[in-house]
Parts: sequence; structure tokens; C-alpha cells
Amino acid sequence: MNLAKYIDHTILKPQITKAEVKHVCDEAKENGFFSVCVNPHFVNYVANELKGSDVKVTSVIGFPLGANTTDIKVLETKRAIEDGADEIDMVINVSALKDGENAFVEEDIRRVKEAVGSDRVLKVIIETCLLTEEEKVRACELSVKAGADYVKTSTGFSTGGATVEDIALMRKTVGPDLGVKASGGVRDQKTALAVIEAGATRIGASSSVAIVNGEVAQSDY
Repeated sequence: MNLAKYIDHTILKPQITKAEVKHVCDEAKENGFFSVCVNPHFVNYVANELKGSDVKVTSVIGFPLGANTTDIKVLETKRAIEDGADEIDMVINVSALKDGENAFVEEDIRRVKEAVGSDRVLKVIIETCLLTEEEKVRACELSVKAGADYVKTSTGFSTGGATVEDIALMRKTVGPDLGVKASGGVRDQKTALAVIEAGATRIGASSSVAIVNGEVAQSDY
């Protein structure tokens, strides 16, 4: 298994500098990670830093609360793609999901997917730590209906991250073909392999180098 190819090497904290982002890009190229995941502000910079490499560019949208209006999420997505994003990780509207506004949640995802297009990947962050089991299932089902390519556990900015149990539930819900991304709290190789065994096909982590080297990082995201 090429563990590095499962990893979106992630740097999303609000205080990061361009020098830190460059360091992450260099690590991604050196280790062969799948992508570098950044806030929209850095997408164009990262696209230029990664030019000529196999490492893709991921941008987060509606991050980290998911409470932006759909129109804003769509505009964010279009701009990120113009700036060089290959993949988009959007946050669902958690409040709308909890209020049972299924049609709204589905349409929110669908419109972002339309902006992403069929030639790029949309991952939908459902923020599992804030949801009941029924809500997790419903969020995954709505993501599938809306045409998403992946469902993703977490932003890494809320009360918890990925768990093996949530990954297994998400995989069971979406079936064998849709991608499942584990993010938040994956800090070592043992945990990375456990979530893959449970059904994850991608991992979002800032501890990526430690993971592939078999070390344990002190923090993630």
C-alpha cells in the first residue's frame, strides 16, 4: 500500500504564513501525497508551487461552519477552480440538516457540485461529531443524491474528528463506489491504517509526514 497517496496534506489554521504553506507543498512533493488542502486564499499560490508535480490542489469551501449561503459557496467554488483547485471540500449546512431541511441540504450540495463539474472532485464534509447516527446517515444519503464524489467526516475545527465507527457507518451508507475521507485526529500510521480498513479512501491530515514515517504527531490540523 502506498499510504502517501491516500493523504490530503492539510494546512488550514487561520494564522499560517505563506512560508508555512510553501513548506507543506515541499513536503507533499517530497513524499508524494495526493494533494495539498488549503483555504481559498492560498489556492493560486499552491497551484503555482505544485506546478509540474503530480500533487493536486484541494480547497475548502464554506469552511469551517458550513453556514454560508449556497450562492456564496458556489462563488467560492468557482473562484477556487479558477485559481487552480482540482478538488473541493465543502461543509454542509449542519443547522439545515438538523432542522430536517433535506431538500435544502441536497440542493446546497448539488449546486456546488454543478460548479465543480464532472471533471473535478467534490467532497462533502458532514461534521460527524455534531450529528446523531440518523443524521450522519441522512447527510451521506443526501450527498449521494446530490452527486457528490466523497463524503468526509470532519473539518478538524469542531468538537471531534474521524472515528473508525463513523467511517464504517459512512461506508455502509454510501456503498462501495463513493469515496470516504477521514479527517481530524488522524495523527499516526496505526490510526491511518485503521480508518482505511474501515472504508476510508482518503485521509486529511497535517501530520502526514509522521504518518508515512510511522511516527506519532502531537497535534493535527
